[in-house]
Amino acid sequence: MVQPARSTLTAPIAAGPAAGLASRWSAALLRVSDITAGALLLGDLAVVIVAVLMRALFDAPVEWADDVARGLMVGSSFFGAASALAREENPGVVFLVGRLGAATRQVVDATGALLVLIVSGLVALYAIELALLTAGQTTGSGLPLPLTFYPMGVGAGFMTVFALDRFLRRTRIAVLQAGLITGTVALAFLAANAWVPDRLPSSGTLMLLGFLLTLAGGLPIGFALALAALVFIWVEGSLPGVIFAQQMARGIDNFVLLAIPFFILVGYLMEANGMSVRLIALLQRGAGRVRGGLDVVMVLSMVMFSGISGSKMADVAAVGAVLIPASRRAGQSPGNAVALLAASAVMAETIPPCINLIILGFVANLSIGVLFMAGILPALLMAAALIGVSVIRGAPAAPLAGPAPQTLPRLWGGAAVSFGLIGMIFFGFKSGFATATEISAFAVLYALVAGGFVFRELDWRSGAGCFVQAARRSGLVLFIVAAAQALAFTLTLQQIPHAVGQFMIDLSRTGGTGVFMLLSIGILILMGSVLEGAAALIIFGPLLLPVAGLLGIAPLQFGVVLVIAMGIGLFAPPLGLGLYGACLIGGVPIEATVRPILGYLGLLLLCLLVIAFVPGISTLLPAAFGY
Repeated sequence: MVQPARSTLTAPIAAGPAAGLASRWSAALLRVSDITAGALLLGDLAVVIVAVLMRALFDAPVEWADDVARGLMVGSSFFGAASALAREENPGVVFLVGRLGAATRQVVDATGALLVLIVSGLVALYAIELALLTAGQTTGSGLPLPLTFYPMGVGAGFMTVFALDRFLRRTRIAVLQAGLITGTVALAFLAANAWVPDRLPSSGTLMLLGFLLTLAGGLPIGFALALAALVFIWVEGSLPGVIFAQQMARGIDNFVLLAIPFFILVGYLMEANGMSVRLIALLQRGAGRVRGGLDVVMVLSMVMFSGISGSKMADVAAVGAVLIPASRRAGQSPGNAVALLAASAVMAETIPPCINLIILGFVANLSIGVLFMAGILPALLMAAALIGVSVIRGAPAAPLAGPAPQTLPRLWGGAAVSFGLIGMIFFGFKSGFATATEISAFAVLYALVAGGFVFRELDWRSGAGCFVQAARRSGLVLFIVAAAQALAFTLTLQQIPHAVGQFMIDLSRTGGTGVFMLLSIGILILMGSVLEGAAALIIFGPLLLPVAGLLGIAPLQFGVVLVIAMGIGLFAPPLGLGLYGACLIGGVPIEATVRPILGYLGLLLLCLLVIAFVPGISTLLPAAFGY
């Protein structure tokens, strides 16, 4: 049978040998990007560990260690973000675009791919320009300042190549339409700015409009934030483009944030070295035979893993990969299991070493160790509520395929090693021996030793893979942090923080602090559902925390409330990005989880209200430890 000829308008624009060549170049660059991101993260780990040992053992501080570690983190973050973009792992709101027709969706996706290409290219261009402008300047320890910006520019250059490859994989007609739409919008603005500038909306209005449209169109959140900041800079006209790159670099050029990739790396190493499997197996053995046992094990597993890895999606993946199939085998509803998994991730938002607590401590200038202490009791309250519901509503205990009795000593031995990691993290904070970042570095070293020499399940190949995966995941998070910082800078220029603070103060004068607390919770739930958690905290944390202080609300208590509220939004249907991730891990359509997740989130919201109006739940433990 003769096949109909394929229309050139519906074929990929780079079809034929050119497409194959482009794909080979892209694949080769991806390998380079992966290796570079992982190697920079490994170098960062070595610098931090050596600096701590030199200070502790020889009383010889390494003056340049801070600057080198921060520079390596910036480079690793952008190369990791580039690798994540090449694999299309960037989170975005797909609820609205998922309901478009096929033809319209193609055009929207192509337009989004073009915007990602534009943003990536401008990040690379402005970062290189900034490096050239700072030539001859040095850091506090005397190192050349451009060494921070060149890796950022090169990493963003890789990102640009991957973005171009993604864009050219669209159909020819979608590429043409995307170019036409983008060009028309740009020309319309330029024409209006030249002929009727007085009738143009303000730069802030256009920034907000651009952000909402691109976010609703499914543009990855980090790029939507960055594009909104660029729109303000373009429309304002008085700011140089390099200020955008400078603010992005400033957003992540901080030693405190280095704890994020290290704790994420601990999570991946736990999965690779067998700690995850041993802990879950032990929990199944101990709690799996009570009523609703699998659900209880799921909640307890999230408590345990969040206390080690700090990465919520890494926790969801590690626990879900084991327990969602187990719930299917036990005849339970997969939709309910995924909903409980997502709710448990919300519960674990304040269990140290939580990444969002680290980010909040960074942007709000709060002690990360004290924040970790403040988050424990609220998390235990929510865990108790979820376990109580699981026991009440759970099915009668059924026999589980648990370990044989003779394997129990091995399970306890493996668990003891894992508990040693938890103890090291907590006692490290309490003793003051090291900072959060330094403790996270030694946690990585502990996980490497445990996997390579104790369990003997971590070889060189899997260890290297963990470094690459951690660099990619942390690159996703830190790129969003960097973009959110650039947007927060433009908001500050427009005096929006001052306006929001004054509005909240005026509202509280009439309605009291209770109204302020409830409104803050509502804002973070809403913003958490449309933004990645880090972005919501970076933008709204500095806005709301000073107002809370003026109203007499303890910063620790309010910070914990913000993080939990953001977590509820992150996993709330229909927009919550975390819920989509949990559904992908569990292999369950989001429709099957909506009803059960609403019940679980309602329970967690009640717990949050108790935490919000009973300050002692958050402040008791820090006070007991002398903070």
